[in-house]
Amino acid sequence: MDFIGTILWPLKWVVSAILVAFHWIFESLGMDPSAGITWVLSIIFLTFVVRAALIPIFVRQIKSQRRMLEVAPQLKKIQDKYKGKKDQFSREAMSRETMALYKETGTNPLSSCLPLLIQMPIFFSLYSVLHEAQINKTGIGLLTNTLAQDFGNAALFGAPLHETFTNASGWEVRVIAGFMIVVMTASQFVTQLQLVAKNMSPETKASPMYRQQKMMLYILPLVFVISGLSFPLGVMFYWLASNIWTMAQQYFVIRSMPTPGSEAALAREARLAKKAQRRGTPVLAEAGAGSAAVEVEPVRVTTQRQQPVGKNRSKKNGKK
Repeated sequence: MDFIGTILWPLKWVVSAILVAFHWIFESLGMDPSAGITWVLSIIFLTFVVRAALIPIFVRQIKSQRRMLEVAPQLKKIQDKYKGKKDQFSREAMSRETMALYKETGTNPLSSCLPLLIQMPIFFSLYSVLHEAQINKTGIGLLTNTLAQDFGNAALFGAPLHETFTNASGWEVRVIAGFMIVVMTASQFVTQLQLVAKNMSPETKASPMYRQQKMMLYILPLVFVISGLSFPLGVMFYWLASNIWTMAQQYFVIRSMPTPGSEAALAREARLAKKAQRRGTPVLAEAGAGSAAVEVEPVRVTTQRQQPVGKNRSKKNGKK
């Protein structure tokens, strides 16, 4: 076993255990254990378990990104201060001020990459498990050799799950793989577009961070197109399910917890105002009725008590 394989072995064992557990569940529900759809559903639910486990890290990522967006204007001031200065002294001073700003505000530019860095070993472990099971017909952990061979021979709509777009033996593989590549690319583009177009403040859009995010809007889908051509169908189902999860998660975050000052934040404020107006009409009416009652009752009491004294005032009001 190589060095990387030794490091990934615990993760591969966990991944294979979750995969086998879902396969057993679907088999218990009466599905054919050798059918491709059974293994595909097992991969999809495995993906959901992995992504759900990463939610706490994703929340930390969101908080870190918010802090980075808050310090973006100050960071831009530091960059403008040393703009055009390429001497070593200026670079060291700029680096010191930048690090001091990060320390003062408690921000870390690497925190936004943490979920991706954590997910990559899991992805490689899954890829290794699926690849070995589908190509070498060997199992690991609870994924016995029998199950591994069963998985390797599984097919969906006539397309073997171990084949790729580039080495497809039939048109079925190319049709399914091509469709999945298009959906994966589109979902990744929409996810990035939501972030760039709706969840960035005007200050962020004026910073270098916005240009980087805009570049990623077109680079990441291209990566999916290129890599998708060489991935087995089984791995692509994991990647597709993960992309859809990311898109839905990003939509929820942008809608419920948008970046202050962004277009999404303004839209959320408008929704809350409209919602408060709908709900608040009876509440305001009740409050108004209550306040009116509070105001009216003292007025009635005051009127009754001052009635003998208020004749002149009533005559004056009558003359007016």
